[in-house]
Formats: sequence, C-alpha cells, structure tokens
Amino acid sequence: MPDVPEPTLHLLQLLLGKRTAKRFYRGSLTELFAGETVPEEVRLQLRASHQLVERWILEDMRQQPLLANPRIVREYLAVHYVGMEREVFGCLFLDNRHRLIALEEMFLGTIDGASVHPREVVKRALRLNAAAVILAHNHPSGVAEPSQADELITVRIRDAHDERG
Repeated sequence: MPDVPEPTLHLLQLLLGKRTAKRFYRGSLTELFAGETVPEEVRLQLRASHQLVERWILEDMRQQPLLANPRIVREYLAVHYVGMEREVFGCLFLDNRHRLIALEEMFLGTIDGASVHPREVVKRALRLNAAAVILAHNHPSGVAEPSQADELITVRIRDAHDERG
C-alpha cells in the first residue's frame, strides 16, 4: 500500500509541489508561513493562497444578510486576523438588509490593545449610510474571551451612535 501523506502535507503538495512541500513542511503551518528558513517564493505562494481564501469568504459575505449568518463572519475574521502581531480594530458596515457595504480596519494598536474612538466609527457609518455595524478586533495573545475594555468600548460606540441617530 502506498504511503499516504497527512492531509495538510497533501494540500501543500498540491499547492507547492511534492518536493517543495516535503522539503519545508515540518508539521507546523505557523512555521511554514512565518519561518525565516522558507524561501520568499514559497512564502509568497502561501500568502497568495491565504488571500484567495479570504477573498472567497468575503465574496460570500457580500451576498447574504450577515446578522442572520454569524458563522461566516467568524470564519472570515478568523482568516483575516490570523498571524497579526498587533491588535487591529475593524468594522463591518452593513446596509439595511444587513449585507456588507464595507469592511475597514479603523484603528491599529499594540500587542495588547488599540485606542478606539467611537466618534470616528459613528462618522464612518453615517458617511457610508450603514444601517448596522459589526465591530471586530483580534487578540494577538490568542485569548478569545472579550475583556472588560472590549465590552466598554462596544457600549461607548452604541451610545455615541444613539446620541447622533
């Protein structure tokens, strides 16, 4: 019986070729994507595949009401934010049918926080004529639970919207 590679290695072989995949894959995709021993050409191919997946999910998001399908939003955000070393605060601006108008990274922070200005979020939502906004940010630490600061900024943005709306 022929030796069947593990599923990840098999996918990498399809993408990079059998020799290249076997040469550089050591059981960790993180090392492969970020590893300094991996040639730039291979990293570019991997980044391109990542971008294609992200764009594919984004395409789906533009065609359906996002508040009715939080799973696709979570999937997109997981792919979008993976590997970012700094905290990024983004907004998904939705139309009155809750379809995506725009996704924008509004604030860039440090490894453990980002300064978010509620007024700027509300101004951008009004400029885009958004009926709803999904707030999102990554936690480079890997802790997925919302912090007290996360909950507070959500309330501040909602209150800023209520004052303007």
